This record gives sequence, structure tokens and C-alpha cells, in this order.
Amino acid sequence: MPSRDWNELLPAVERLIEAAERALDDSSSEAAKGTAEPHAKDSLAYRWRGGRVEAVAFPDLFPLDELIGVERSVARLRANAEAFTSGRPALDVLLYGERGTGKSSAVRGLLREFGPRGFRLVEIQRDAFAELPEIFAWIRPREERFGLFCDDLSFEAGDASYKRLKAALDGGLESRPANAIILATSNRRLLVPERASDNLEATLDAHNDLHPGETAEEKVSVSDRFGLMLPFLAFNQETYLRIVDHYAQALGLALPRQELHARALRFALQRAGRSGRTARQACIAIQQDSV
Repeated sequence: MPSRDWNELLPAVERLIEAAERALDDSSSEAAKGTAEPHAKDSLAYRWRGGRVEAVAFPDLFPLDELIGVERSVARLRANAEAFTSGRPALDVLLYGERGTGKSSAVRGLLREFGPRGFRLVEIQRDAFAELPEIFAWIRPREERFGLFCDDLSFEAGDASYKRLKAALDGGLESRPANAIILATSNRRLLVPERASDNLEATLDAHNDLHPGETAEEKVSVSDRFGLMLPFLAFNQETYLRIVDHYAQALGLALPRQELHARALRFALQRAGRSGRTARQACIAIQQDSV
């Protein structure tokens, strides 16, 4: 190409490159803010990952009626979800207790019942609490009702990130969207472990009233900011065997009930605990041994 033609074309090429760079910058900025729409706008569940919202293609729609032994907690969870989905005031929820008792399944089960009415879940990791303003910015203009779901939430000693959660639950400068609540599960009621030394700060006043120290108050206040705290405690033998019967029927196990219970109890003894998860695993193991 002659140098004269190239000199005339060069400004146009430079303008094209500048326009492409601006487009790339805008795209990167949107992704960093998490404002890019997920692939499926009508998804029931999403996850916050890498600073953006991603649709969950195949959410686990667990039937709440299959949760045995925790009916009272499930009923209260349902009532809160009903109020929230209907646009009435609702509470942030902490489901706490033994492993395998149905805490996570109960939260996922809300999608099955309330998803058709606009309830959605956004799965977030504990470390994402610092990014809640970006998540709220994505939720605020939408019509659906979003539960921000943090599974297996806890904080180790010396971890100060729980303060971000406190601000998100109550006390942050930015108002939370009316269409968002926080749902968390944990194996312990107190999300931040207490030390014996924390209690040394406790004092007695002139009336002999006990006042916990500031450190203990700070740690307890994290869990207390959840308006609804639902226990999922260890099952007794009777409840465990009810769950065994349920899963045995679902799997079509044709064993005498006495033998089924004896084998399921031995399985639980080997696993050092009775839970819904253990009951299901026991029935699957019994089915495999019977083939």
C-alpha cells in the first residue's frame, strides 16, 4: 500500500482501536460489578462467583415434606418464607444444629414451594459478605424476592470478617433491598467461638447483676442479629427409625421391619450419629448388600 494511502487510513484505524478498547473496558467494569445478567433470567437459583451472578441450571428442589423430625422448625421457616414472598415483613434466618439433620435441604426446599411465586436463592460464600453492596445492586431493581443463602457458616477464632455480616444484617450505612433476606446454616448456634478468657471480662454491678464483657457481647451479637433462629437437633432413636422407614419405602426395600431397623441402627453406630443423612445412607447400603 502506498505511504500516502496508509497515512490517510491510519486515523480511522486508530479510532477503531480506541472504540474497541472502550467497549472492552465497559464490559470488564460491568462484570466486576456483578451487574451482567446471568444466562437464564428466569432461573430459580443463582450463585455469586468471581464478582458476578451466575444462574444455576439444575437447582436441587428438595421436598420439604420429606424432612422428618424437624417439622416445627420447617413450619416456622415456611411461615417466614410465606410472609417474605407475599411482600410482608420477614426475618433473616439462621438454621443451626447437628450435621445431616436437613438444614440445607430445608432452605433448598423453599424453592420448590415458593419459586413459582417469585422466591429465588442466591448462594454466597462467607468471604462474599464484603461484596454485599454489589449483590444488593443486582437485586434491588428486580421484582423477585431473593434469599441470600450462605451454607455452613462459621467463623474461626481471630477471624474479624464476621463484622461484615453484622453490618449486613443490621447496622450498615446502606439500606438493604426490601426484596432480600439472609438465610444461613451452621453446625453451631454461636457463629463465632467463645473462649474461657472472654468471660473474665464479665463484671458484677452494685446490685449483683452480671454484665458480660465486651468481647463476649460482640461474639454473641452476631447470631442474635438473625431474627429467626431455628434448631435442627440430633434425632432420638425413634425419629431416626421413622426416617429409615421413609427412605426404605422410597427405595423399595423388601426387608422385615425388625431386620431393617437392626441393620440401620448398626450403621448409625458405626457412623457415630443418628441423622437424616445417616438414615438415607443406611438404606442405600442395605439395598446394595441385598442385591
